[in-house]
Amino acid sequence: MPPTPSRTPMPSRRSLLAALGGTAALGALAGCGVPAAYVAPGDRAVVDRSASDKKLTWANWPLYIDTDDDDPGRRPTLEAFGKRTGISVDYVEEINDNDEFFGKISPALMNHRSTGRDLIVISDWMCARYVRLGWVQEMDRARQPNVARHLDPLLRSPAFDKGRRFTVPWQSGITGIAYNRRKLGREIRSVAELWAPDLKGRVTLLSGLDEAFALLMQGNGVDVTRWTTDDFHRVCEQVEREVRRGQIRRFTGNDYTKDLVSGDVLACQAYSGDVIQLQADNPDIRFVVPEEGAELWSDSLMIPNRARHKANAERLIDFYYDPEVAAELAAWVTYVCPVPAARAILAAAEDRDTAALADNPLIFPDGTVRERLAVARDITSAERVEFAGRWNKIVGL
Repeated sequence: MPPTPSRTPMPSRRSLLAALGGTAALGALAGCGVPAAYVAPGDRAVVDRSASDKKLTWANWPLYIDTDDDDPGRRPTLEAFGKRTGISVDYVEEINDNDEFFGKISPALMNHRSTGRDLIVISDWMCARYVRLGWVQEMDRARQPNVARHLDPLLRSPAFDKGRRFTVPWQSGITGIAYNRRKLGREIRSVAELWAPDLKGRVTLLSGLDEAFALLMQGNGVDVTRWTTDDFHRVCEQVEREVRRGQIRRFTGNDYTKDLVSGDVLACQAYSGDVIQLQADNPDIRFVVPEEGAELWSDSLMIPNRARHKANAERLIDFYYDPEVAAELAAWVTYVCPVPAARAILAAAEDRDTAALADNPLIFPDGTVRERLAVARDITSAERVEFAGRWNKIVGL
């Protein structure tokens, strides 16, 4: 297995939630029960062509799968899947933003038409919307023994999809705190330290509501698996106060990495996968899972309604839950691997750099880190209009 290739940081999987309107408004209204949007279980499937038509179409984010070091156009794990099963995969890197992609395929889904895709990868907060709308199909776990056996217990039953009937994590990550140890001159161990005097004007928070709220609540001692409206408004009041006194430099998308590297920002909300890549060039960049806890999130695989190759898609998902395959993928993307059994595979690798990944707690969180991680309850459609309105006003969206 080759070492992790050197490359520029991949775009964030936790993309910005824009001001409520357009596709977001559609999701909020549909989630509240607009009949034209919701699709009943009996209307979700069509005749599956998998047995006779050995192919499937998979939509994913850019730079979110392994590629060959000498030929970036080749994807070794996909090639291995094709050789093992005889199924060809049309792999399309077309997802750059959760809301944008929602707007792209929602007309077909709400009108009971095929999207032309058999498999998609979406952030879990957006997956919740698809599940509530009835726009994705329940998977047949009898076809997915690897998923049943190897899926990380921390990820098995999020609030929006109990038992993971409709979604399977592709990769996961941690929203925590990144900081420049050399320039700051000390360690950071808690969310509360973001408000310390020596960080005034040198802190950034994530601008997306779904990306930012959980970690801030955890800093207040909240159990984010069951947070309340009062918890949300308490965070907003806290952030408003820090904005007024100049503690927060700005709110960011994934561009926080530039400020952190330059030293303009000393501490920020950050994603674990980004920081691993930054550390390759700057070991002074640190990532911490705060003492109060951090959010564990996922981007998940789903089979949209009226997919014509459902069984093929289920087979591909299960292929990536083979620990050998999961290890190969983890060595390339360096996000939190949803297959803990892949750790032993990497540890046994002959390449020293690859073997070292097995001990990276941002890819395979150890027991201490795992105790601090939680999958946050998602924002419901009924809550979203009110919450997004207040949050977007704070961050200037």
